[in-house]
Amino acid sequence: MNKRSFLKSLAFLGISGSFGFKEKVSQVPGIDFSADNFWEQIRAAYKLKPDYINLENGYYCFLPQETLEKYIEHLREVNYQGSHYMRTVQWDNKAKSVAMLAELVGAKAEEVILTRNTTESLDLVISGYPWESGDEAIMSNQDYGSMLSMFDLAGRRHGISVKRIDIPMHPANDEEIVAVYESAITPKTKLMMVPDIVNITGHILPVRKICDMAHSHGVEVMVDGAHAVGQFTFNMEELHCDYYGSSLHKWLSVPLGAGMLYIKDGKASKLQPLLAPFNLDEEGLHRLNHTGTHAVSTDLAVINAIEFQQKIGSQRKEDRLRYIQRYWSDQVRDLPNVVINTPLDPKRSCAIANVGISTMKPAELAKRLLDEYQIFTVAIDGAGVKGCRISPNVYTSEADMDAFVTAIKQLSGNA
Repeated sequence: MNKRSFLKSLAFLGISGSFGFKEKVSQVPGIDFSADNFWEQIRAAYKLKPDYINLENGYYCFLPQETLEKYIEHLREVNYQGSHYMRTVQWDNKAKSVAMLAELVGAKAEEVILTRNTTESLDLVISGYPWESGDEAIMSNQDYGSMLSMFDLAGRRHGISVKRIDIPMHPANDEEIVAVYESAITPKTKLMMVPDIVNITGHILPVRKICDMAHSHGVEVMVDGAHAVGQFTFNMEELHCDYYGSSLHKWLSVPLGAGMLYIKDGKASKLQPLLAPFNLDEEGLHRLNHTGTHAVSTDLAVINAIEFQQKIGSQRKEDRLRYIQRYWSDQVRDLPNVVINTPLDPKRSCAIANVGISTMKPAELAKRLLDEYQIFTVAIDGAGVKGCRISPNVYTSEADMDAFVTAIKQLSGNA
């Protein structure tokens, strides 16, 4: 981005173009988004640590240099303006970030708030839900551990019953998954938590079908979309869910400390705030989102991350992520001693997949991949899943995945 365009972007955010500092940040070369070597240019847009091949972008995906430099500019400008910024344009700018995020996910701006991560987003729903003793909540053993713990805490506080199901790892069809959730519903069931994508295997669930089934029984649905925003395209309105949380520091590559909470229009009023707002009688979604003074520079960077995503194109990015996952997984899926814990059907996964070796514990596999092959992953050993979660990103090359395939073949005795 040239200086004139950059200043225009600052004006859009309500930030002055007079910086008052002399430090210079490195210039990011422009990307030709129509060139044949497009993905090589995208790789060059990231500063990659040479010590290892990073196949663990699921926890946190660091920023491309273009977004990082803009984030640094926001940090400097907010620091330069100080309380003047906080007392004048802080909330207007946050609203602009929210509006752009809402448009990205196909929601209304008044249905979305920025949080710090998925855990906070979903905790706001679970903690504020109008539970009564004897109510039931349904979730899966494959859900994120912190969310399961929060439901257990709600059980202690409110006397609710927590019921867990197992998500079929290799379902024959959508109906098989829907039936598992439906079988757990009773007249006491009030809320169901469903992952948009299972964080440990990369399995994408038929969320709309589950939501429609649950609603037919009078049950609301809260979706854990921690890994969804920025990884694959979807439209919130078409999901038919009631609540949705996501982490923007994962696949959208926003700085750490950025999450999203969606609450379907008209449903926020039934939830009680976890932290008291200034006005206890305030209406709407924002009454749930009072967290005090926070890192507003991260709020500003949401727009920059979305702009980078839009330059690539959400569908183009999704296609690339799905391609790079299938590039490696198809090469090892049928090998002896190799176990793929992610469905074969292409529409049931995107960037994330999970692979194990039958003769090796996941922790040992992760350690040997790093020590012997300089490949960084994360071990998953629980909830019926034994393997390493593999999460490449848009900067990942075929050569990176060739090295990983070679490692899996050698470690499994298939070299």
